[in-house]
Amino acid sequence: MNAKAQIKNDPWLHRFAVLTAIITFLLIGLGGLVTSHEAGMSVPDWPTSYGYNMFALPIKFWHGGAFFEHTHRLLASGAGFLTTILAVWLWLKDYRKWMKWLGVTAFLLVVAQGVLGGLRVTMHMDSLGIFHGVVAQSYFVLMCAIALFTSRFWSEWSDGEKRFSVPRGLWTLVLATTILIFTQLILGATMRHQHAGLAIHDFPLAYGKIWPDTSADAVARYNADRVEVISVNPITAFQIELQMVHRIIALAIGILVALCAWLSWKRLGGKNPLTKLAWCWLALIFSQIALGAWTVWSNKAADVATLHVLVGALSLVTGALWCIIAFGRREGATNIAPAKTISGAFGTSPAMAANK
Repeated sequence: MNAKAQIKNDPWLHRFAVLTAIITFLLIGLGGLVTSHEAGMSVPDWPTSYGYNMFALPIKFWHGGAFFEHTHRLLASGAGFLTTILAVWLWLKDYRKWMKWLGVTAFLLVVAQGVLGGLRVTMHMDSLGIFHGVVAQSYFVLMCAIALFTSRFWSEWSDGEKRFSVPRGLWTLVLATTILIFTQLILGATMRHQHAGLAIHDFPLAYGKIWPDTSADAVARYNADRVEVISVNPITAFQIELQMVHRIIALAIGILVALCAWLSWKRLGGKNPLTKLAWCWLALIFSQIALGAWTVWSNKAADVATLHVLVGALSLVTGALWCIIAFGRREGATNIAPAKTISGAFGTSPAMAANK
């Protein structure tokens, strides 16, 4: 079997990978609802639920915050089950050695994610929720990448019949912007799990100023005016500054993604799939900024805050997929098919693939 034949997609494997990615996306949304409703400790034990087997919890317990938390656990179990099947499927049926190990990585990551979620409950540590959220985003990117690598688009793209090169500067810019989005999602997770999402209650100003006063007297005044019970969740100067950094980075991301879309259109042409993806990326970023503002104006309504999380995940994965798709077409690598370049990056040479 030649190398080109080996990157032909198995349609059912691809569909299963897409299903797993969709379930992961829904899981991120459900996790966002758990945090927005502050329901993370509504079920106080793990891996059991109120002392029952997780899958046999009586319906009488399914109410209030426990509904969101327990449903999140069940969907997470489903995602883990699907990922296990996907990893085995890739190991047995995919000829690309790096894809086999990508499946194993996905399996290990989903196990780590489950353990982190459980430890957050048993150790009563909100800080673990930050890592839980970050790993969730990384896992979603990986699942979307696997869905891409098993797709018909990827096999046709890898044939390299319509050659063009992506300027290295553009690829580097998109990669840097994607990393900045990932950093922004970490800041967002930190704010959510520190209950600091409304450390600043107005937008686009901050306590009526471009940069708010964070002196001790000012912070005490802000806390006295807050709707929340200040003895439970008093805000700090650090949390106010953290949210200001979050806003500044959001502005920077908007500018950078707009630049990426414009450069893609200018250098690659309007009909290029990478250009179309870049414009979709820009639309997502504008939506994300609008949802961030709406989150503040709605007093952090749970559904709006969760949409903000979901669009953030889509923004991250769009930038990551752009970088993956363009990787083998960077200037200086125009004679190397994308799939072979990715294979080399994971330690499998084209020659080894061709000899299978």
